[in-house]
Amino acid sequence: MIKPSDRIEELLDRYPGINALLLEKGIVCVKCGEPFWGSLDQLIKSKGMDVDEIINQLNERFGDNN
Repeated sequence: MIKPSDRIEELLDRYPGINALLLEKGIVCVKCGEPFWGSLDQLIKSKGMDVDEIINQLNERFGDNN
C-alpha cells in the first residue's frame, strides 16, 4: 500500500510505471536524472493537489493488494 509518507525514491524503485502516472497528472518526480528528495505528500502538496485523491488513485493502480 502506498502511503503519503513514502519517499519518492523508494516508490520509483518499488513500482515501475508510477513515474509515468504521476507525470500524466503534472507531478514531476525526476528532474535532471535525480528523484525528488522528499515524501509523496510533500510533492503532491507542492503542486497544490489533493493528497488523498492522488494516493487513492495510485493505490488503485499500484497498491500491493492488486
